Amino acid sequence: MKEYSKEILKDAANRLLFDMLDEEYDTLLKEFDIIIRQMSLLGNDEDIDSYAPATFPFECSTDYLRDDVPSTPLKQEDALKNAHSKEDGQIKLPKVV
Repeated sequence: MKEYSKEILKDAANRLLFDMLDEEYDTLLKEFDIIIRQMSLLGNDEDIDSYAPATFPFECSTDYLRDDVPSTPLKQEDALKNAHSKEDGQIKLPKVV
């Protein structure tokens, strides 16, 4: 298994455009050790291939969403009547970069 070091973590953080204190890298390295040990325990399970992958561990229901009911859209002049700035039949907004 690939070994992780503080230098590798610093390089990864640098590539993601952030940095941490040395104590935080030490904590992260300890947590990586825990995760690697847990992954190796799972990898050593002989029956691991008999389980279906769990992409999301919780049952989700979307039956609480309302039904879409078609309706008549607003007229353009009604939609634009309270707009502070309009241009070519549209609301003009400031440029966002």
